[in-house]
Amino acid sequence: MTCYFHLGTMIWVFFVLQFMFHMAGGCIVEERIALMRIRSLWVEANSKVPASWGRSDECCTWERVTCNNSTRVLGLNLDSMYQPKDGTFVPIGGPCWNLDLTIFCSFHELQLLDLHCNSACLQNFDGLQGLSKLRYLNISYNRLNGNNILKSLGKLASLEVINFEQIGLSGALQNIDFRNLENLQDLRLGFNEINGSIPASLFELPCLEYLDLSYNLLQGHIRNIDLSRNLKNLRELHLGTNQLNGSIPASLFELPRLEYLDLSRNLLQGHIQMDLTGTLKNLRKLHLGSNRLNGSIPMSLFELPRLKYLDLSGNLLQGHIPIIPSSNLSLWLQTLKLTANSLNGKFDFFWLRNCAMLKEVDLSGNAELAIDVKFLTSATSFQLRALMLSGCNLDNTIISGPNLFGTQRHLQFLDLSNNNFAGSLPNWMFTNEAPLLYLGLANNSLVGSLDMMWKQRSNLQMINISMNYFTGQLPTGISSVFPNLTVLDASYNNISGNLPPSLCNINNLEFVDLSNNKLIGEVPACLFTDCWLLEFLRLSNNNLGGPILGRVNNYLSIVGVAIYLDRNHFEGPLPNNLSGDVSILDFHDNKLSGELDVSFWNISSLELLNVASNSLTGQIYPTICKLTSLNYLDVSDNEFEGSMPNCSSKLPLYFLNMSSNTLSGFPSYFFYSSSVAYLDLSYNQFVGSLDWIKHLDHIKLLLLGTNMFEGRIPEDVCHLQYLDIIDLSHNRLSGSLPPCIGDISFGYLKNNDYDFWSMFYDMAFDVGLPDMNSDDPSFSYDGYYILQGFTFYTKGNLYAYSRGFFNLMSGIDLSANMLSGEIPWELGNLSHVKSLNLSHNSFTGQIPATFANMTAIESLDLSHNELSGPIPWQLTQMSSLEVFSVAYNNLSGCIPNSGQFSSFNMESYLGNTNLHNLSQGNRCSPMPGPVGVEDAGEVSDDPVLYVISAASFVLAFWATVVLLFCHSFGQRVVLQL
Repeated sequence: MTCYFHLGTMIWVFFVLQFMFHMAGGCIVEERIALMRIRSLWVEANSKVPASWGRSDECCTWERVTCNNSTRVLGLNLDSMYQPKDGTFVPIGGPCWNLDLTIFCSFHELQLLDLHCNSACLQNFDGLQGLSKLRYLNISYNRLNGNNILKSLGKLASLEVINFEQIGLSGALQNIDFRNLENLQDLRLGFNEINGSIPASLFELPCLEYLDLSYNLLQGHIRNIDLSRNLKNLRELHLGTNQLNGSIPASLFELPRLEYLDLSRNLLQGHIQMDLTGTLKNLRKLHLGSNRLNGSIPMSLFELPRLKYLDLSGNLLQGHIPIIPSSNLSLWLQTLKLTANSLNGKFDFFWLRNCAMLKEVDLSGNAELAIDVKFLTSATSFQLRALMLSGCNLDNTIISGPNLFGTQRHLQFLDLSNNNFAGSLPNWMFTNEAPLLYLGLANNSLVGSLDMMWKQRSNLQMINISMNYFTGQLPTGISSVFPNLTVLDASYNNISGNLPPSLCNINNLEFVDLSNNKLIGEVPACLFTDCWLLEFLRLSNNNLGGPILGRVNNYLSIVGVAIYLDRNHFEGPLPNNLSGDVSILDFHDNKLSGELDVSFWNISSLELLNVASNSLTGQIYPTICKLTSLNYLDVSDNEFEGSMPNCSSKLPLYFLNMSSNTLSGFPSYFFYSSSVAYLDLSYNQFVGSLDWIKHLDHIKLLLLGTNMFEGRIPEDVCHLQYLDIIDLSHNRLSGSLPPCIGDISFGYLKNNDYDFWSMFYDMAFDVGLPDMNSDDPSFSYDGYYILQGFTFYTKGNLYAYSRGFFNLMSGIDLSANMLSGEIPWELGNLSHVKSLNLSHNSFTGQIPATFANMTAIESLDLSHNELSGPIPWQLTQMSSLEVFSVAYNNLSGCIPNSGQFSSFNMESYLGNTNLHNLSQGNRCSPMPGPVGVEDAGEVSDDPVLYVISAASFVLAFWATVVLLFCHSFGQRVVLQL
């Protein structure tokens, strides 16, 4: 099989054809009619069309149409032709219009069809099967209706180029016999939802030069077949961002023409132990980052003669970096990324001095890697553009002394964060010879004033000096100091003074975090109204005051992400007339007063609203229901009263905290949505039954304590299989406890795919700073929302649990109600529960011995009930038990003294008059004080004594029978009776 056309050659040929045959004149009537139908479809979709279409009968002269000598249409280059007349931007994945592909079946000689990026819903892919001469097909960045495309794909045997990127493809590739596509040179199926494994037939295409299956859901191993024979023409292989596992097959490194290999962001494991120098002489880019590869880095990697880009970051690699002064390094090397591994030993930048093309080095996240940057080189050709050494083993003194940093006159990205550097800012960072764009010094121990930094730096775009001990004030003319600033993160320092209004004059500002400092005064209102690119503003935990939002009572200019003004001294009412595109408003822990009236708020994008711990009053009005994107609402610890609003539409709430108010009533239809995962209504005056909880299908945390709920605990609670913590304490619940509670998994599903915390915790966004490796991508900066956590009573105390501890806790608190009946033995099935509190109820009967099966239990409180009988000896097997109380019941017998019970004091057993210590010799003795007054017959709970007593009784009984009926004396006694 001979491969006739290279992709670039083919596209060039079509351009030549377009010039050669552009003036060929008229075209076939059938094809002209089809072209006019195409034009009509675009017009019906409210799109502009090329002006030349329909102007004359000579359709071969129309734009985007290519014909041959006989005026038959050869190519239709319709990419990005859909342009709404009103100029509306249509995002990828947005609304689409219907395009029936059978309209192209009239072009029997068609060889090129490009429909890329037209926001179309493509229908009837089978309509293309009649195009037997089609060689180039690009329908990427549209939307496909129906998935039979994969089955039809193998029938287009003439195709040489296929681009189906981001069209919504799903399903598996196993049913496609790719061997029919023997002319295929370029196959792009990335950014879809294709699953299953990679079929072997895909690696049997002798002409294939480019294969992209990245950003899918592919699983399984990469087949270890003879790729060097079957794919001898392959130049680029993109399999990144899937779920592939197993080891990297050696045959991948035997492809003689391979130039680009991307296996990043998979689950690959094992060693990189093959010899790479034999056949990979053309490899230019190798990306194996974000896998589970282990072992050492082979030296041959650095000796690939044309290697430009090497990324092994985010793996489990160990050992030293195999570069020494005598290494034969690739002189083409431009990027070296070994971030986030477990590398150790020594690495000296002097060894890289001959790599004149090297521009980016990232060794961050290798805490045991000792990096030497002290050398001074006269090699002016060694000039890095980016140097990332965050979290490495660096000498603390290098930040102030002469070293590599001072010789780099083209350095734009410098990250020295997480290194425990001490001292003040060095001079070399702020010379005119250092055109820094990004400076990262976060999480060190740097001290002193920032005055040295407040000199004009027109190049600097991102500053991260958070988590240090810097003092001083922000310059009043900060906009002239950093006119191009995009990111400013100076959080967790000792910066004081006022916020300068000139911040608003920095036109490109997108991210500001000045939280956890000592700032005072009011926030300039212009930060909320004039900064049109600002996406993230965090001023939490300062001494700022005045009206919230700087007296703004209209439009908020901050777009896309968040405003954090929590833990300050803002006072007065909330603005009652706001609009904008904000996603997060966090005002908790201030001195706000007045009502929460959002009647005139026009913030449909709002996902999170936190006004907890203020002095807000009045009702929560039904207008809150119009915030239809709201996922997180926290109004706790205020002075709200009245009933909850009646929302006719479902709110997509995941997190709702209304605790510590005086709210009453309860419209259960407020929760006719299964999305709620965190619900805290504790410390209010809610009434009624709990029948509504059956709607909380995904609830994980249910806190309803200290209210006035009444009635029975419904058995519907047993269907809440995601439940981790439930608190119904201090209510008026009555009746027996449903035994099926023992069937709830309680904490067992913590690793389930439903994790509502991650929705708010990780919110990465781009800030538009050019990347080191590309002409156009962005440098991302992470913002995050840390949830406030919750409180739960366990081990005799009220504990506050943050997000980090949530996944470590599970518990049940039903204390201080009017529950009665026996404690169901099924509760012993709760093997993952760590806390169980049934105190202050009216439970009767015995303590279930099955409680011994609660292997994770740490706190068990059964006090203040009417339980009777002995303490089951099986409870001594509860090895994790730390706090135990059965005080004030009617228990009898002896107190076990083995296992964890040997550590509990007498307060755990107070108020049980018939309960006694187990003294030496396994005999009961009275306990001092009011717990036990008299000896209760010296009965022991030791199981051996029970067996001996029972056996003695049986022997005595049969001895008596024998005496009465067999012995002469016994017979006389019977006769006398």
